[in-house]
Amino acid sequence: MKYGNRYRETMETITEECRLTLSKVNPESVDEFVNVLLAAEKVFFIGVGRVMLSLEAMAKRFAHLGVNTVCVGQITEPAITNADALIVGSGSGESVIPVSIAKIAKKYGAKIIYIGSNPESTMAGMFVRIPARSKLYLEDETESVQPMTSLFEQSLLLFGDTVAKLIIDKNNINIKELWQCHANLE
Repeated sequence: MKYGNRYRETMETITEECRLTLSKVNPESVDEFVNVLLAAEKVFFIGVGRVMLSLEAMAKRFAHLGVNTVCVGQITEPAITNADALIVGSGSGESVIPVSIAKIAKKYGAKIIYIGSNPESTMAGMFVRIPARSKLYLEDETESVQPMTSLFEQSLLLFGDTVAKLIIDKNNINIKELWQCHANLE
């Protein structure tokens, strides 16, 4: 098999899945998300597996924009307070560790933001729905030719980058000047 011959077709299918999924995100939930994000003293992120990798990339980008971000579990993690927010990524909204962490954060009065596909999740807090295929196979989720929850993880990453661009535009940030916030010990 010549993989190069199928590359363009496969790439176009995957990027179309991402475009379709992100076009279904409710703009009002984006407004609420950005407002909570920018009002919080610290923004914590929790997910598992590849979802956490997408959230770590989101946290890094938001940190470049001046948001005080923390990935749950990092060695320098401070205490969460009622002035903070916790962003929970989970397609199903029922992943054990994120749900447990959200319950603890709620106990301390932090705002909980659940980003996922399941509107019936037991997760408390505000909800940004990215209706990508989850393990629940909900009827209105975007179908995907990709394995497992790849579409959700990709859409989550692109959602974060889209929000970052909205913040850049809102604050008139010069993109060239962002390099001074980039890691320089590399």
